[in-house]
Amino acid sequence: MAWPVLVFDIESIPDVDGLRALRGAPADHTDEQVYAAWLAERKEKGQSDFMPLHLQRVLVISCVFRNAEGLRIHSFVDRDGHSEGKVVQTFFHRVEKHTPQLVSWNGSGFDLPVLHYRGLRHGVEASKYWDMGEDDREFKWNNYISRYHMRHLDLMDLLAMYSPKNNAPLDAMAKLCGFPGKLGMDGSQVYAQYLAGQTDDIRRYCETDVMNTYLVYCRFQKMRGGFTEAEYEQEIAMVKETLGNLAPTEAHWDEYLKAWA
Repeated sequence: MAWPVLVFDIESIPDVDGLRALRGAPADHTDEQVYAAWLAERKEKGQSDFMPLHLQRVLVISCVFRNAEGLRIHSFVDRDGHSEGKVVQTFFHRVEKHTPQLVSWNGSGFDLPVLHYRGLRHGVEASKYWDMGEDDREFKWNNYISRYHMRHLDLMDLLAMYSPKNNAPLDAMAKLCGFPGKLGMDGSQVYAQYLAGQTDDIRRYCETDVMNTYLVYCRFQKMRGGFTEAEYEQEIAMVKETLGNLAPTEAHWDEYLKAWA
């Protein structure tokens, strides 16, 4: 199995400023009023209350980065409400610097399109990510954009044989494989938690989700021959040791390890 690997997951909230601009909302309307009016209109039309991807504001990008030197877990967070562009740019800078294999669960269906739209809005630069062979001939046959290449591996999409009717939830697959799965929150609660000022709780939730993705990826690598049985067990032991070192200062990893046990 080749390093480096960057497993990623995002958490997003409604872009009310964008919604305000597109709807031409009166200047004296609060964010709550603008969002409530949009929800009411959607409900009246029998439409979903799920915000379109171009109006999903990136709040957190959590990553598991694995290379020959070890494993790191880190998050890029928009803490002040004005740093979304910096958060997205920092993520793409990591791609530019390391040219990793990207791994996600439904990244093609959600995370990456959101990052594309938000990056475009904020003037983000991501030349290596968008290279499809114009600058690097190797990328003509294996790039981040093509659905059937492995430079970005959307595990959900691949395991479903590229058929959405076969998609499985990450939480279910993680638990079926013996991993902890989700702890205490799900995506539907993120906006309410954000409004309550619980950005760190959202960051912790995103980190446990991206760790679930990495562990399922390790199991997939074992299945496809990227890990031998011994290498897989060694990798799992290394993950547990890494989380054990983080647990004293980050309580969610202590909770995660206890759920794993």
